[in-house]
Order: sequence, then C-alpha cells, then structure tokens
Amino acid sequence: MATLQEEISRRRTFAIISHPDAGKTTLTEKFLLYGGAIAQAGEVKGKRERAAKSDWMEIEKQRGISVTSSVMQFQHGGYCINILDTPGHQDFSEDTYRTLMAADSAVMVIDGAKGVEPQTRKLFKVCALRNIPIFTFINKMDRETRDPLELCEAVERELGIDTYPVNWPIGCGKEFAGVYDRDKRCILHFTDAGHAKKAGITEIELDDPALVDLIGQARRDTLADEVELLGAGRDFDLDAVRCGKLSPVFFGSALTNFGVEPLSWLLQHQAVNIHWVPCSIMWHFTR
Repeated sequence: MATLQEEISRRRTFAIISHPDAGKTTLTEKFLLYGGAIAQAGEVKGKRERAAKSDWMEIEKQRGISVTSSVMQFQHGGYCINILDTPGHQDFSEDTYRTLMAADSAVMVIDGAKGVEPQTRKLFKVCALRNIPIFTFINKMDRETRDPLELCEAVERELGIDTYPVNWPIGCGKEFAGVYDRDKRCILHFTDAGHAKKAGITEIELDDPALVDLIGQARRDTLADEVELLGAGRDFDLDAVRCGKLSPVFFGSALTNFGVEPLSWLLQHQAVNIHWVPCSIMWHFTR
C-alpha cells in the first residue's frame, strides 16, 4: 500500500493554454491517444458524430469550443497524469485562471499562422506570476504559417520569455515534411498523415544522401542553413526551464498527428513540475 506522500509525488498535472481555435483541445486528444487513455481521437468540430473527450457539455459539442475546464487522468509508467484542458475564450477565462492555480506546468499552444494572440498573452501572465514551467507547441504546421524563427522571436518579444527550439520544422502547409531533432541530429520525416496513434515516421541523418530524395535538394539546403543558424542561439538551460524563464519549443500539427509524439514524451516520461524536469528534456540534453 502506497503512502500518502508516495501518491502525491507520483502525480503530474499539465494545463493546456491557448487563444481560441489554436488547437488546444485537439492536442489534448492526441496526448490522451499517446498515453493510452483513448483508442481513437475525436474531432474538435461542432456537430460531428465523434466529439472530443474533453468537450463533454452539449454546448461544447454543438459549437466545437471549450467553455469549462476539463480534467483527464490516466496512468502511465507508474505516474498519474492529469491533463487540464482549459477554455480559450475570454468569456470563460475566470475558470481558466482558477485551473492554472492547480497546474505544475503548462503547454502553450500557438497557431503557426497567427502567432501570439491576445488570450495567450493573458494566460501566459497568469503562469508567469507563479513561475510555472511553460512548454510551447507551435501548431497547424500542416497549413501555411509564419516563418518559424519569426514565431520564436514573437514569443520572446511579446511574452518576455526566452525560447529554445527542441525541434525545427521542414516546410509548412502541403510542404510540411517533418521536423529536425536537434539533440539526435536527425530528421523525423513524416510519411503518413491521419489520426492514428502513430503517424508514419522515417528517421534519417541530415547528411544522408537519401534525404534529398525525401525532401528535395532546395529544402535540404535550407534546412542545413537553418540548423546552423540555430546553433548560434542560446544554449539550453535546465534551471531556466524550471523557473519559467526559458520555454522549450516544439513544432507540429495536432490535427494530422505530425510532430505530436516528441511533445507527448512530456506526458509519458515523468512530466514536469516546479521541482522536476520531464525525462524527454533530460534525455535530449543530459544523456
């Protein structure tokens, strides 16, 4: 029988925050999918037959929006994972503010085409007051987006937090071909879209001649230049992440399930709180 302290120490709680329609609830669904809590992700879209699990109220199912915070819990790797899906609309923001008081960390979802939006700024400030560790997921890379470097600079400029891209996107929209893993120094090339638990992924080195066949010479050369540019940026600082001063950034598409798996490691491997750092980040930078 586990003691009370043991039960407390194995619990990890994430809040998912964003401006309305950035893809917050869709990302939550994919976290549940990767965590094994559900077998099939629902559609975050009004009047669809299969609604998102976190949108349980009838108005949420009809309008395709979250109007109240939802808590989804599952067991994984000996830990009890709590995911807090919060409303993005300002009309229901008071519920979100209260929910953030219970969060160990936050995943901030940003629409890659719109960048940092008003409600995101408000929710970020609430997290910043408590020095909550914040992980950024730049979503909707399957659509036309702003320049990735510009998006990271916007986060730093508008929110006052440093960023460290853990991975880097290869193209966007129909040209979105995958991400570059900075620690493993390899490309995760996406070969199959969809809502399956695991999208088709091919790992390939940046200097592998076969990469040109996958993404083309022009994109390969552009990626090489961007990776070199990233190397001139700031280093990863574990203490800064813990204090909410540095945000690890991930790129992907929650809808098509591209790029979600690297971020899902935050939930599957000892998720973060004020005193801990997720094993995904530890694995990236301390092995």
